[in-house]
Amino acid sequence: MSGMEAPSGRSKLASASVEKTTATPRALLLDRLIGDTLPKFTSADDLESFEKTPYSERINAPSTFDAIRLGVSHNPDGPALQFLPNASHEDTPVIITHRQFIARIIQTANALHELGVSPDDVVSFMLPLIPQSFFTLFGAQAAGICNPLNPLLEPHQIVEILRAAGTKVLVALGPTPGTDIWEKVLKVRDELRGLKAVLQVGGGSPKDEANGVYSFDAIVGRQPADRLLSGRVISSNDTAAYFHTGGTTGTPKLVRHTHANQVYQAWGCNLLLEGEAGVNLLFGMPLFHVGGALTQALATLSAGSCLVVLSPAGWRNPAAVRNLWSLVERFRPVALTSVPTVLAASLAVPVGTADLSSLRFIGGGGSAIPVAVGAALQEKHGIPVIEVYGMTETSSVHTLAYPDRPIRLGSVGHPLPYSRVRVVKLDADGRLERDCVADEIGVVAMSGPGVFSGYVNEAHNRTAFVEPGWVNSGDLGRLDEDGYLWITGRAKDLVIRGGHNIDPAPIEDVLFRHPAVALAAVVGQPDAYAGELPIAYVQLKPGASIMPGELEAFVRERRPERAAVPVSVIPIETMPLTGVGKVFKPQLRWDAAARVFTNALEHLAQSGMRFEISVGAHETHGTLARVTISGASESARENIAREVQAALAPFVIRHEVRWG
Repeated sequence: MSGMEAPSGRSKLASASVEKTTATPRALLLDRLIGDTLPKFTSADDLESFEKTPYSERINAPSTFDAIRLGVSHNPDGPALQFLPNASHEDTPVIITHRQFIARIIQTANALHELGVSPDDVVSFMLPLIPQSFFTLFGAQAAGICNPLNPLLEPHQIVEILRAAGTKVLVALGPTPGTDIWEKVLKVRDELRGLKAVLQVGGGSPKDEANGVYSFDAIVGRQPADRLLSGRVISSNDTAAYFHTGGTTGTPKLVRHTHANQVYQAWGCNLLLEGEAGVNLLFGMPLFHVGGALTQALATLSAGSCLVVLSPAGWRNPAAVRNLWSLVERFRPVALTSVPTVLAASLAVPVGTADLSSLRFIGGGGSAIPVAVGAALQEKHGIPVIEVYGMTETSSVHTLAYPDRPIRLGSVGHPLPYSRVRVVKLDADGRLERDCVADEIGVVAMSGPGVFSGYVNEAHNRTAFVEPGWVNSGDLGRLDEDGYLWITGRAKDLVIRGGHNIDPAPIEDVLFRHPAVALAAVVGQPDAYAGELPIAYVQLKPGASIMPGELEAFVRERRPERAAVPVSVIPIETMPLTGVGKVFKPQLRWDAAARVFTNALEHLAQSGMRFEISVGAHETHGTLARVTISGASESARENIAREVQAALAPFVIRHEVRWG
């Protein structure tokens, strides 16, 4: 992959070992008032005592730029980034020190300033995990506003996000075998009136400088590295970034983060997940996701620690999981942190003779860690599993299982210091009715220094908050008597069977306990009578097999609520995942609907016609079933269309007929 080179004038370092510097708690780098040791939070009283000092008096970095400079000041010649080309323990990494890293951030900010980027201008980027991705992420925030994009999105989604953000400069991977990023750039650039420049990373020399396409490395490399030419003093309230989020249909929402929001994320994670400068973190999360950009990248770099980047594809590279324990043995991370799908996959990787003694805990978030997976990880490695919870709108982690308190698997713990969580009841219009009592399920709402002030598009803010300062998570949960938060499901993921709400999570937990199941997901299958019925999809472990009806019986025996037992369990070869490793449930819902509609129209096949059904996202209807019929004469089409309408009318999902 292009771009895997060390900064100009520097050679690759042959050894990836990191010599441990003076042990200094990470949180000290961002906090003025903590003493020589980190505080312990063993109880609510400890937290209350800590919070008597206002947060504004604790934080020592107004911006992400200042936070990273603090990390540099503590460990200037230690590695900030180690890039592994093939996610292998045998790779010779490209190493960039903290001193080199801040220099490249400054140079990137200066290049963007030269192109006319001011604090209110947006720099978007579409890049894999290569050095320029990190320079752009933080250099753009030092110059203006950064907008990281998922390069796996379709061109029409990309252009909508770029346009909604008001993109002035786009940084993208140039023509490179195995990727189509540059092809997508060429498709969308003419649709962006405000786009002033495109910076091409790798892929040969740009062929279109006359029309504003420049070499990233060339324009950045000629900038001074000792100061910001803009002279900008970044305020904590300045906008740092836009992150896209939201539903799987329509235009994703753009979340606006201030520098204060993002620095709080680094501060809170470093405070509670204590470590020392100079340690490594195996890094494979994409930078368009807040978990990768903030919880892992910003927190690690601001602490003077090092990101070991697992190839340009990160955890999406199969070698990253396959080589996991050898990577742990070589790079000695104190934590293994990723999304639950990666953690679940790690259980199938033999440890062999690998030395894993450096690991102190395993962390996961992005979606719920099945209890069975968490228990298996703790049993296998003998270290705690710390689950985190948050969302893009809270700048990533908002709650976590405090290491100094008893860990309850299945719970996402307590809010970070200075943050709060409520579980509330909302009326049919989304208005706040009341707070729930202990163990009563309701909607999770959150407030605190990491919570955003609103989406870029004001129209998206109408239902974003349950009341001022309290973001509506869209998740269902409960707070137990000890203040532990338990996420019980996603409101939109509920299967509603004849008016009865079925939470998929407990069914998925049962399926995960079956020895043959690697991944499981439960969704609603359309039903003409009940509205929806629960159906499960499973990905089996390598080499495993099941008998017909085995998994249905397994759930039935362990799930007393008959209505919640899946009507069928469908084994699939590969579970569909999002770019950050979450199960992409819409794909499963579409598949379930297509199966039902195929059965409903089976009589057409018996009459000699051929038909195909595809179900997918639709920008107006949300979901649309497309019925393509072949072999029908012109004179018969009107009657056939009426038959299709009669068969599919009882279902909520809309449909359209096409003729092949």
